[in-house]
Amino acid sequence: MSNIQQNTDSRDYERIEAAILFIKENFQQQPSLDEIAAHVHLSPFHFQRLFTDWAGISPKQFLQYTSINYAKQILKESQSTLLEVSEKTGLSGTGRLHDLFIKIEGMTPGEYKKGGESLTIYYQYVQSIFGLVLVASTEKGICYMGFVAEEKRKTFEELLQRFPQATFKEAEKELHSHIVNFGKFDSYNSGSDSFNDGMINLHIKGSEFQLNVWEALLKIPLGQLNTYGNIADIIKRPKASRAVGTAIGGNPVAFLIPCHRVIRASGVSGGYMWGQERKSAMLGWEAAQIANSKNDKT
Repeated sequence: MSNIQQNTDSRDYERIEAAILFIKENFQQQPSLDEIAAHVHLSPFHFQRLFTDWAGISPKQFLQYTSINYAKQILKESQSTLLEVSEKTGLSGTGRLHDLFIKIEGMTPGEYKKGGESLTIYYQYVQSIFGLVLVASTEKGICYMGFVAEEKRKTFEELLQRFPQATFKEAEKELHSHIVNFGKFDSYNSGSDSFNDGMINLHIKGSEFQLNVWEALLKIPLGQLNTYGNIADIIKRPKASRAVGTAIGGNPVAFLIPCHRVIRASGVSGGYMWGQERKSAMLGWEAAQIANSKNDKT
């Protein structure tokens, strides 16, 4: 993807994010298409087309997918139990990476204790459809990916806090650019054998408990949701829901470790390190991919 296209996708997401925030703040009034379009300074026709191109569904349908009712419906109507759903692996269907396997390689106790000493970390700012991303990697794999919510320096300081003793080098990496093309994954879907035949390694820093939680998150399929309590059950720590929430909040790799797919048992979305609007956008976008895939099969 060219830089021009990436910048266009990022600007489109910013408009969609603003529209989602407007809808969430005014959903009780059920704003019309004209009202939402006016809020993001677009004509209704242009906004409808942009939104549909971005999400694959209309703004009205997207509102349904991102509402509390959608979350409750997913939790209530799933044919499988939450435990069974969370144990499923693999992504298949239109617009999704179907042969992706993400392997977690936790840092050794020595690396953990030394705060990344002797590690060289390469980092890069890359535009994605959900906004600007700081992505970083070691020779062993991706070690961090976070959205730039306010300014680049603040996000970089978050990375520094995770690896205070590491050596950092800003560098363009092909892997960095590809993994933030959420929903596109062109090189993988085209059958490319790059990046270790579709395997993405995560070289991340965490306690054994945190790594177990993050591994459980990787097993939540695209378009599905789970709760903090059920994640605790999966890792066989049923009384540790609060600790699970803390571990999820400390997730170092946005989107690929899908902490955005965890909500409260009530169906309320809950918080998200990189903003609730972004979480809503991700869930709605993923639901749209599932809806589109079902439509393609009918």
